[in-house]
Amino acid sequence: MYVAPHEVPELLRRAGFTPFTSPDDCIVVGGAHLRRSPLLTLYLDILHELYHVRQRADGTDLWKEGYRYADRPSEIEAYRFAIERAREQHAPESYLREYLRVEWIAEKEYRLLLKNVGVLGR
Repeated sequence: MYVAPHEVPELLRRAGFTPFTSPDDCIVVGGAHLRRSPLLTLYLDILHELYHVRQRADGTDLWKEGYRYADRPSEIEAYRFAIERAREQHAPESYLREYLRVEWIAEKEYRLLLKNVGVLGR
């Protein structure tokens, strides 16, 4: 799930990712994600992406160069927002750790993401 960029950012182009683009704010969601993911995960992902829509409306560059994913201020802010909502739903730390395990970052960066968004590691 991601906010469609208006045009493909160079950062994504270099990584070999060609996302759907749109001149409007829209969230792209994979069909398998919608069919197979737990409802809480979908809820948190939607909140996370809506937070990015708000950030972009406020002028934030969501794909700003010079940051690893786990250090990107826009990601930390959006994840913190989603994690706060998860905690309101009494989600355990073990669930939050799994929620934050994204396939495009290595274990070391995953640990950094946990730290940056305030989720306890194992």
